[in-house]
Order: sequence, then C-alpha cells, then structure tokens
Amino acid sequence: MGSVATSLQHQPHPGHDHAHGEGCGHVAVPHDDHVDYAHDGHLHREHEGHTDECEAAGHHEHAGHDHVHGESCGHVAVPHGDHLDYVHDGHRHAAHQGHWDDH
Repeated sequence: MGSVATSLQHQPHPGHDHAHGEGCGHVAVPHDDHVDYAHDGHLHREHEGHTDECEAAGHHEHAGHDHVHGESCGHVAVPHGDHLDYVHDGHRHAAHQGHWDDH
C-alpha cells in the first residue's frame, strides 16, 4: 500500500516559539510531503512561517490494511492525543473502531 494523501486542516498552534528541525529533540515523523514533530501529545508541522497542528480533515480509513500495529510490530509509535499512531508507508496509522485510519 502506498501513501494515501489526505487533506489537512489548517490549525495554527499559537504561541509556539520552538523551532522544530533536525536535532530539536522531538521525534520526526515523515508524513506525505512534509515532516511532523511529536510534541506535547500532538503533531506539529512547519507551515508558511508558523507551526500548525497536523490533523487530517475528516475520516480516512486505510482499506486493506492487514498488519496489526502494537508493541514490537516494528513501526515507530507516536503519541497523538488519546491514542498512538504508528508510522507506516510514509504516513501514520491509528486504530479506529476495528480498522486502521490514515492520519
């Protein structure tokens, strides 16, 4: 399965004066055409001179995803709100009501 592009909501993170980048101390997560950084339980991306929350707009099920993510599955787990996302195929997967979503 290749990367599935998802539309993103433009959600600026106000008052975020930390510059994410190589060596900033936060987990870098490749995501479609950019890099997200895990910070304070959510994911940030640099966008036009400010930092956005990187959240997909709407529900995007990853159909045909037979791999079960979890401890020791071999994919990086990233805290995201009240759950874990798993980095897989250039995007993040999250368990949702018996299937996997693209985040």
